[in-house]
Amino acid sequence: MTTQTTAPQTPSTPAADSARTGLVPIPEHIGRALATGASVLTLAATFLAWTWTAEFPGDLTVYGYPGGLQVLVLVGAALTTLFALSSYGVKGLRWLTPSGADAAIKFAALATCGTALYTVIAISVELGGVVNLEPGAYIAAVGSLAALIGALALPFERPEPDPIDPDDSGWEHFKHEVAHGRDIVKAAFASGTPRPLATLPSYAEILIIVAILGLGLTIFTYGIGTEYDELFIGFLIVAGFGFAALNKSGLIARASQISSRHQNIAICGAFLAAAAFPFTQTDDQYATLGVYILIFATVALGLNIVVGLAGLLDLGYVAFLGVGAYAASLVSGSPSSPFHVHFPFWAALLVGAAASLVFGVLIGAPTLRLRGDYLAIVTLGFGEIFRITANNLDGTSGPNLTNGSNGVSAVPNLNIFGFDFGTEHDMAGFTIGRFANYFLLMLLITAVVVLVFRRSGDSRIGRAWVAIREDETAAQAMGINGFRVKLIAFAVGACLAGLAGTVQAHVTYTVTPEQYLFASSTPPNSAFLLAAVVLGGMGTIAGPLIGASLLFLIPNKLQFLGNSQLLVFGLALVLLMRFRPEGLIANRRRQLEFHDKADAPTVLSKTGA
Repeated sequence: MTTQTTAPQTPSTPAADSARTGLVPIPEHIGRALATGASVLTLAATFLAWTWTAEFPGDLTVYGYPGGLQVLVLVGAALTTLFALSSYGVKGLRWLTPSGADAAIKFAALATCGTALYTVIAISVELGGVVNLEPGAYIAAVGSLAALIGALALPFERPEPDPIDPDDSGWEHFKHEVAHGRDIVKAAFASGTPRPLATLPSYAEILIIVAILGLGLTIFTYGIGTEYDELFIGFLIVAGFGFAALNKSGLIARASQISSRHQNIAICGAFLAAAAFPFTQTDDQYATLGVYILIFATVALGLNIVVGLAGLLDLGYVAFLGVGAYAASLVSGSPSSPFHVHFPFWAALLVGAAASLVFGVLIGAPTLRLRGDYLAIVTLGFGEIFRITANNLDGTSGPNLTNGSNGVSAVPNLNIFGFDFGTEHDMAGFTIGRFANYFLLMLLITAVVVLVFRRSGDSRIGRAWVAIREDETAAQAMGINGFRVKLIAFAVGACLAGLAGTVQAHVTYTVTPEQYLFASSTPPNSAFLLAAVVLGGMGTIAGPLIGASLLFLIPNKLQFLGNSQLLVFGLALVLLMRFRPEGLIANRRRQLEFHDKADAPTVLSKTGA
């Protein structure tokens, strides 16, 4: 007699189906078809009129030619359509979704639906009701909403709920259900592991890098040039959810892999793309924002050496920017200067950098034996002491050096080898204004700072900074002179801030103590600088540059909110730090620190993951 020891096979389909369902109870094939068809319908609706009057900004009355917010809805609908077709395995489109298409479809549908509904609401509110809507607006709203519903019906692996004690209180049961619901939503928008990247010819990868940089320049130029408030809000919606869709599709990881193979080319290309920005503008309006963003970003990158690499919390870093600005303005021929000298730019640049470096050493030497909060309090005090001292050196409360609250005024424009930065110049058929001139100069200084950051981060001293940041006691036990290493970080960071301060003095014409506060509604100030480093990603190159750009550009564009501007901006920062605590561009260590259950980044470099 034989005994059957093999367990009978049971159908696995019902269990799998119960574990893989969508947020919306619609069959998968219907949901996928709905997302695809509705996104195509939304795309077609952008070529119809959305309102009958041109009083709404962007002129949405034209048939066959999308304008204003219609263009953003068109971009979102096109992304949704492409990802949806890729999910069907359409030949030639599978490369769009190396990590899977479903999560990308959901985020792209969110971008499209959010922008379309926002436009419909804005038209109704500003023009006085839905009666002002044309059929195109209704079709876009309904189509984008249907596409989102179809996207949310796509199946995903639902996580199993954690066991709960039946004797727990009702509040504990409620918290358990909320936590499980949050896990389900996270799983619904999770993506898979990217497929391995095939090796491409070097020229093909370089062309891909060029295309990525061109796309980035186009997006930045469009965002900074948004002409009215409604368009900028729509741009934020599409850019935010669109970037998330590209990230979930795996394209961002692919771009990082390709860029890591050609790091030098990618960095040089990025600076060339940035240098092309003034040539895309018809006037100096947005070049003004560009040069201030570069000044802010350069100072943030210098602070990143102190905070990101060495782990020293500096709350008075903006004072080093002020030291460099004051030192350069006093020797640059300003009539308010008591020295009455006019150094050439290279000499003024060296004076500003050297003055900041000396102050960095003088402040760091007696204080860097402190750690943590104590060091932060001392640096905060230094920042306030600098501002108060500069305010009192007016000839009354102290020697007449800084002209007190009036500051050093009428700082002349730079003139380098006969090139006057204060006048317009014609280059290759383009007219370059004053701020565009300073933008190109500041871009060159930013490149120098990036080079210093890269070389120092890869050096022996850079590894010592990281060791001190992770565990100072252990680093000292291994023979690292902690005080010397931290003092070098402080001095280098201060010197780089002084370089930016030299250019800032000539751009703003006037250097006053009120420009260098710990916190104010407009950057640069110490609080915004620290936020730029943390928001962008500590210890990376691209992180502080991107963080500084966002922190300068978004408040500038949100001025229409009036007194609620900082409230909305602060709320956005809180949400971002809650869901992305490692920063927008994170290195591997910080990504694993905040997401220990996540997979390691595909590509790692000094510029982040």
